[in-house]
Amino acid sequence: MRAEILSIGTELLLGQITDTNAVYLSQRLAELGIPLFFRDTVGDNHQRLRDTLRLAKSRAELIICTGGLGPTQDDITAEDIAAVFDAPLEMREDARVVVEAFFRARGREVTEKQLKQAMLPKGAIVLPNPNGTAPGFILEKDGVIAVAMPGPPHEMEPMWRDGVTPYLRARSGYTIVSRTLRFCGIGEAALETLLEDVINAQTNPTVAPYAKLAEVHIRVTARASSKDEAAALITPVEAAIRERAGQYVYGTDEQTLEEVVGLLMRERGLTLAVAESCTGGGLGARLTNIPGSSDYFLGGVISYSNELKMTLLGVPKATLVAHGAVSEPTARAMAAGVTAATGADVGVSITGIAGPGGGTAEKPVGLVYIGLAQKGQEPRAYRYTMFGNRTAIRQRAAQEALVMLHHALTGQEVSPW
Repeated sequence: MRAEILSIGTELLLGQITDTNAVYLSQRLAELGIPLFFRDTVGDNHQRLRDTLRLAKSRAELIICTGGLGPTQDDITAEDIAAVFDAPLEMREDARVVVEAFFRARGREVTEKQLKQAMLPKGAIVLPNPNGTAPGFILEKDGVIAVAMPGPPHEMEPMWRDGVTPYLRARSGYTIVSRTLRFCGIGEAALETLLEDVINAQTNPTVAPYAKLAEVHIRVTARASSKDEAAALITPVEAAIRERAGQYVYGTDEQTLEEVVGLLMRERGLTLAVAESCTGGGLGARLTNIPGSSDYFLGGVISYSNELKMTLLGVPKATLVAHGAVSEPTARAMAAGVTAATGADVGVSITGIAGPGGGTAEKPVGLVYIGLAQKGQEPRAYRYTMFGNRTAIRQRAAQEALVMLHHALTGQEVSPW
């Protein structure tokens, strides 16, 4: 059963509303084992909506529509589905009762305009809407299933869960399960080279790489009649990936790098402090996103000026004069300084040029140094060249600091790539 999602509403095209429904429905279809091939958005226009419905009907067995159900003139979904499927609108008494009950429970009179919502395509299954006035419906005709639901998520999601899911589950017989492996310290192209034979051999499961911010994700997706069967298909493929590139795997599924770093810090009984310049607290914010991070994260210093680098972190003035704030010696001194000031076992520092101004031929925008200090070891620092705008450079710098910290905690060689 091939599916297509159709989001209806001019407000979506204008960017006034974010289409979270399409994301929600995509995830739910995967759980049902129903492949989704297309997602479309169309405004409140009869001709364009009918054209889009006809196209969807020609290439999908399941069309899921959200939006355009209601009492106003721009609520055209039911009318246009009726036209495309040749199923004339009719007043449905079961839907009428629901609409009338909604208004009477609130002490309001039901108008003819409100009763428009009970006009549904002939032969449709009514989907009750306990959270709003517009019922949804399912129409199955010509070998295609059309589902229409309201646009507001608080109405659509319960209708999908309670009405549509049981209907589709009885017709699907499959489920889709995905496993995501998260990699750091290697680029997408290099990882694809390591996994070339696995990727080329994919059928079921499928193997898909995704480049993220200073990391790469590999998603392994299997389709089977049960979750256990799908998981069994994924297991040997995941093992093959780990055999070739396991040293770069830091986590799975929804695990974040800061979460894994926190687990490593806690397991080793270590404490951490950070000294940030160009990232302005971005690294500290990532670390404290994790509940319980106070177990290992002591705090940080945002030393934007040279004066604070000297007074709070103990960076020698001679170092700043000779090498500048953005340099390897300064990054080393910042990392050592924050460990000394806080008593942390591990200190990480970031100093760089985020732009858009301030760069030179010798020190261009995007130049970043990340320092690392660990008890019993000499402080060290690494040079990175970031790209993108100011926001991207700052985000990449914080991410690379976490990558470096992960490698240091797992005993891997720290080497910027």
